[in-house]
Amino acid sequence: MQVVTVGLGERSYPIYIAKGLLSKPEILTQHIKSNDVVVISNATIAELYLEKLQFLREEYNYDEIILPDGEQYKTLASLEIIFDGLIQNNCSRKTTLIALGGGVIGDITGFAAACYQRGINFIQVPTTLLAQVDSSVGGKTAVNHPHAKNMIGAFYQPQAVIADIDVLQTLSKRQYLAGLAEVIKYGCIYDAEFFTWLDINIDEILQCDTRYLITLVQRSCKIKAAIVSQDETEQGLRAILNFGHTFGHALEVFHGYENILHGEAVAEGMMMAAYASQYFGTLSNAESQRIVKLLEKLNYTIRKYSAIDLEKIIQTMLKDKKIEIPGQLRLVLLNKIGDAYIKTVSTEMISDFLSNL
Repeated sequence: MQVVTVGLGERSYPIYIAKGLLSKPEILTQHIKSNDVVVISNATIAELYLEKLQFLREEYNYDEIILPDGEQYKTLASLEIIFDGLIQNNCSRKTTLIALGGGVIGDITGFAAACYQRGINFIQVPTTLLAQVDSSVGGKTAVNHPHAKNMIGAFYQPQAVIADIDVLQTLSKRQYLAGLAEVIKYGCIYDAEFFTWLDINIDEILQCDTRYLITLVQRSCKIKAAIVSQDETEQGLRAILNFGHTFGHALEVFHGYENILHGEAVAEGMMMAAYASQYFGTLSNAESQRIVKLLEKLNYTIRKYSAIDLEKIIQTMLKDKKIEIPGQLRLVLLNKIGDAYIKTVSTEMISDFLSNL
């Protein structure tokens, strides 16, 4: 078993990475602080994996809340369903929430934990590759607004993250590829050697080979933990984790949350960001092509957008929560693979770039 620690002083917590963790109750129960437990999942994941947590029924005051499956349900309405369940079951500040699912369940459960009675414990049990390498780690919790991604949320850390590699075998190919996009991000922004390792071993990785999965989850979590430990609330360094996301979040809104996966939008956004890094004079053509070609092996591409569509995408980007100066976008760009930086660009500059893409 690999264990990565997110170092945040008294709020530090472990990320457990191995096969078969859902069959080892002690990994989970050591982080439950009281006798009250509520599992939050969605209909798809509950059917597959809720039975693995049935030991909780025998040892705790247990309840479960099952939400619909999909990014389109990452809303205040779903948050209200969780609060209704917690209140109806007289849950207290000692209750522990367990998020069993992908990024949507992890984000919304974490936000519910941050808000309910001003903060209760929760544990992440991510069941998608994207959630295991990214959204379950670092304490970003949120719900979406119809006009902006993750606009309503809080920084709130879990007690632990339990990443069972076995659950990835039931992922659809589409979900798996979406998770790999976030893995590639880490190589782009922070670790050139990791990017090269991914590039060399991409054929085996695409086959969901367990030997490679454990390595890529562990290395991704280690990079994110290192960044979060230095900058928990995204005042500086942590912003580089948004590589491709300013474009990607706008694409999610443009296409509709139910029509595009987060990782798919980020993959297209990273290709745009690679070209933007070259366009604004830092990244070489050879390195931007390495990034684009690796993402193309995952069957991603930049779609063709009309001038009207591009204007809509830009207007959505201008609602990004990371904007500090009205009309100015903060993009994560690359000097080279493994070396990211932040650049502020005007609406006119980004419009010129997208028009020439």
